[in-house]
Amino acid sequence: MALNHGWTYASPVGPGSAGRTLLAYLTETYPHSDASTWAARLFRGEVRLDAAVASGEETVRPGQVCVWHRPPWDEPDVPLSFEVVHEDTSLLVVNKPSGLPTMPAGGFLDHTLLALLRMRDPEVSPVHRLGRFTSGLVLCARTPEAGRSLSRAWREHRVEKIYRALGSDRPAWTTREIRAHIGPVPHPRIGRVHAAAPHGLPAHSVASVIGCRRADTLFDVRITTGRPHQIRIHLAWAGHPLVGDPLYVVGGVPRPDQPALPGDGGYHLHAHRVAIPHPVTGEWMRFEAPLPGPLT
Repeated sequence: MALNHGWTYASPVGPGSAGRTLLAYLTETYPHSDASTWAARLFRGEVRLDAAVASGEETVRPGQVCVWHRPPWDEPDVPLSFEVVHEDTSLLVVNKPSGLPTMPAGGFLDHTLLALLRMRDPEVSPVHRLGRFTSGLVLCARTPEAGRSLSRAWREHRVEKIYRALGSDRPAWTTREIRAHIGPVPHPRIGRVHAAAPHGLPAHSVASVIGCRRADTLFDVRITTGRPHQIRIHLAWAGHPLVGDPLYVVGGVPRPDQPALPGDGGYHLHAHRVAIPHPVTGEWMRFEAPLPGPLT
């Protein structure tokens, strides 16, 4: 554990919250904390509404800005290293270990890949993210121009991404296209979580069987879209949830009897290969991160 320097969260009040008290607004908008927790933060003077220290009894109006000054907190221990796979003046490709969050979220601020990268180069930024317990290749831009170029390649589906995953059970097929839509569904602990949902956004994966281990299967999964938790959801939707996944079950939906969080680990998933046009030269480049033992 290590104490960080705290963080400031600011959010504008939307029209749907008009007329609520500030305490009710905070509790409904940020369900990760209950009303008593928000009341304690208000009592300690951590919350401001339009720059004034708030009591929680204020009636909020659309357009007001609510700010929570979160005091320093202890962050859980995580792997605090990464491997550089490729580096030039505009592009950095790294191999992220399982357990290290890519970006600040869920109680992590300093113990993230972003923070480690910024210690090395203050200008670098990941152009995509991997789940905390997903290991493998992360592409980073070293200039704003490179970032725009890589983001455009992502939008235009000119990035090839192949992941290795350990799924449960043995499929009756060797290759399968999966097109289940992904969108938010109710979750008892955090309000919403992404899952297979007919009302969600289109998502596309192609899963191929690499080999079998007793009752489990190694898959290579190529994705052409980048929805949150896409591979975990799609393999579960196809009947093969990742071995050890605490969240998603067959059908690509959250486990009903055990409300785990998206950042909980236990599964094996690795961003194994990526191919991209170089953000400056346009040259086609291919990168590979060695497979962890459980996925070989």
